[in-house]
Amino acid sequence: MQKNVISTIALVVALVAVIAAGVMVFGSSMGLWDPITGFIASRKYHNVLGYMVVALALMSLVSGMMMKTDNPKTRGTAKSVVALLLGIAMLSPMLKGLIIEPVKYPPIHDITTDTQSPPQFEFLTDSRIGAKNTLVYGGADIAAQQLQAYPDIQPIQSNLPAEAAFAKALDAAKAMDWVIVDQQPKTLRFEATARTPFFNFADDIVVVVTRIEQGSRIDLRSVSRIGIGDAGVNAKRIQEFSERFAESL
Repeated sequence: MQKNVISTIALVVALVAVIAAGVMVFGSSMGLWDPITGFIASRKYHNVLGYMVVALALMSLVSGMMMKTDNPKTRGTAKSVVALLLGIAMLSPMLKGLIIEPVKYPPIHDITTDTQSPPQFEFLTDSRIGAKNTLVYGGADIAAQQLQAYPDIQPIQSNLPAEAAFAKALDAAKAMDWVIVDQQPKTLRFEATARTPFFNFADDIVVVVTRIEQGSRIDLRSVSRIGIGDAGVNAKRIQEFSERFAESL
């Protein structure tokens, strides 16, 4: 009895599709291309690959069922099922979006703990590599959208002396794998660059520590180099930093 060749083809195609999807997401981290290239490719082709794998796996299952044998190996059932599961896994983000209403983030990419007087970048400039967005703060409109979407983002208040708070802030930044590009202990400020785990987008951060009567205040600002929105990445980064700083006290 001839084996179900389609099941082998379906499994191979599924594995290749999964690898291709992974390369699109992590290709920039491997130095293959710019982050936006992988992002655009993923937006265009990820679901297409998923649909293709699912369709081929279903064809393989039907083909196997039509064979005059009860031997699952001859039918290639296991290969077909694995291919189908891989295809469904690829489509899972899209399927999740159909079941659960996705979170709607405001079309902003510049988040700060102080919308009235946001920390200013001094070392990093608009000429930083790959930057399409300016480091000039957008003003009242951006501030209003942030306050509505992320009302919990506030300055960090600490009982530590300013110098100690500065050191703790640096430790928290390094623990989050930020690349410190400039630090000024005398003025209690530093600038850093962070990379997103997916697509390797670069975001720039400035952290400023201010002396206050009973300790210190830490403000930070996180700005994406490219993109109108940031899918909440900058806000989540600031929230994580605040949590890490609090845990280190």
